[in-house]
Amino acid sequence: MKVCVLLSGGMDSVVAFYESLKNHDVVACVSFDYGSKHNAREIPFAKLHADRNCIAHHTISLGFMDQLFKSDLLKSGGDIPDGHYAELTMKQTVVPFRNGIMLAIATGYAESIEAEGIVIAAHSGDHAIYPDCREPFMHAMATAMSAGTYAKIQLLRPFIDTDKAGIAKRGMNLGIDFAETWSCYKGGEIHCGVCGTCVERREAFLLAGLPDPTKYEQTPELPLLESRKID
Repeated sequence: MKVCVLLSGGMDSVVAFYESLKNHDVVACVSFDYGSKHNAREIPFAKLHADRNCIAHHTISLGFMDQLFKSDLLKSGGDIPDGHYAELTMKQTVVPFRNGIMLAIATGYAESIEAEGIVIAAHSGDHAIYPDCREPFMHAMATAMSAGTYAKIQLLRPFIDTDKAGIAKRGMNLGIDFAETWSCYKGGEIHCGVCGTCVERREAFLLAGLPDPTKYEQTPELPLLESRKID
């Protein structure tokens, strides 16, 4: 299938990109610069991986989101909270309907380049604080994408039954250097180690039993549950 990959430059989307190269005909990748504090750190990695594999890469500017939307993830918002995604404060990082907007734009682009599907790296561990990562939304969006295009564009979610640790293991098997990915929402020179995405990243490598190549400013103890570890 000819596909377009949503490639942010984060570890999930990079693994999805390399899996798509194995399983599909990747005709393009798109990144979105929507004014988040970490876009400038993420997007160069997206371009690096696309260029390395001679795949067309486009960065689509969505600056209006930073100007008009309310979220601490955006440069116009407040400070990124520290802590685990399970904490209520992480709701401050929700960008309203972000996935809906990005998928709508990507769908129009995909049909324009005669692609048949869009790959998104949303996974089973995506958190309930993000409404546009939940299954009801994804099913509804997939229906709209198909119904609203002559090509009946499909929404492909290769990690629908995989959590972040599982994605790390799949990336290792693909030979991905995770130092060439970005997660930290704060967007500093190195990963902070304590925001929600950094905590999730650190947990993923520990639960998967893999070395973490990431440099962090801080590495406080993580509250891991033994039952969550991958055999």
